[in-house]
Amino acid sequence: MKNYTITVNGNVYDVTVEENGAGGVSAPVAAPVKAAPKAAPKAAAPAGAQGSVKVNAPMPGKILKVSASNGQAVKKGEVLLILEAMKMENEIVAPQDGTVASINVAVGDSVEAGAVLATMN
Repeated sequence: MKNYTITVNGNVYDVTVEENGAGGVSAPVAAPVKAAPKAAPKAAAPAGAQGSVKVNAPMPGKILKVSASNGQAVKKGEVLLILEAMKMENEIVAPQDGTVASINVAVGDSVEAGAVLATMN
């Protein structure tokens, strides 16, 4: 028997899979596990407020700290925010010199891989 956790359309299920003697597989599904509530989508930035350079989340995680603010000049490699993933703190840094156009997350937000965390000009 093997146990798996499967997420379908935001619902989390604990599943036990058992191989039967004929080589087939049976999978009784346990009751759904209560999933963590999804973060509310952020309001769109005003027109012209987003920058041309997007800073994306490299992995899913939770925002622990926001170090930069809108309009702040930053150098390449300067820390914009801290993303916690798998109990590790990951520095999300500026990909180039520029000005922060928007910060699209707040402390405590859960983000998916590829989510736009900030934009720069």
